[in-house]
Amino acid sequence: MLSLKVGCCGWAVKGGMEAYFKTFKVIELQSTFYKLPRIETAINWRRKAPDTFEYTLKCWQACTHPATSPTWRKAGIRVPSDKTDKYGLLKPTKENFEAWERTIEVAKALRAVAVIVQLPPAFDSKEANLDNAYRFFKSVKRDDINVVIEFRNRSWTLELVSSLCQRLNLIHAVDPFKEATATKNSPLIYYRLHGLGRRMYVYDYNDEEHIRLYREYVKPYVDRGKDVYVLFNNTNMVEDAKRFMEIAGTENLNLP
Repeated sequence: MLSLKVGCCGWAVKGGMEAYFKTFKVIELQSTFYKLPRIETAINWRRKAPDTFEYTLKCWQACTHPATSPTWRKAGIRVPSDKTDKYGLLKPTKENFEAWERTIEVAKALRAVAVIVQLPPAFDSKEANLDNAYRFFKSVKRDDINVVIEFRNRSWTLELVSSLCQRLNLIHAVDPFKEATATKNSPLIYYRLHGLGRRMYVYDYNDEEHIRLYREYVKPYVDRGKDVYVLFNNTNMVEDAKRFMEIAGTENLNLP
């Protein structure tokens, strides 16, 4: 079924999960980046959601961010000093592979559409990182779950990302207002919108921008039979996601 799915990065709707389910049909879980829930908790989240509701989730930071990252401290996780160099940056280590397996088990419990691998700004396109990415993704299981990857270092050119994603069967996550997707031929298009202001995330989209988002970045892919996911990740994410759905409807798109 051709579809556009619109939602937020996190349970942003006032009233909790039940209110969110009544408002949107997809969520990108943010909490999984910091700490993975117990499998029983993930199963419960799946049971609470409508059958047609879709989950995506961020990959646990153990795979992507070094143990020295402030995000580990924010999560309250301490790593023994002899293990700090074993985590993050997609290193093909036993510790990273185990972290991925735990992430996939949670994704399976949620019946998730995709796992979002968000790499730190320090992960540039140097040869060592390319080698890590190839070895890591060639080794891990996916269990038919889409793997979406987001680069946050400018050294990753469109051509380089396209080649990497094609060889490793990855989907490129982008903010379409800021960069083009390198996987436009994938059956799934994944957008994460962070705002257009000077301060990242602090932004309210206007109607002109919503219309542009739909006409330039969504409709062309929906018309080609692709599933397009639009996840707002800005301070006004709830109202922006709702308004975008209204505008998409006005533009004669039948939302599922």
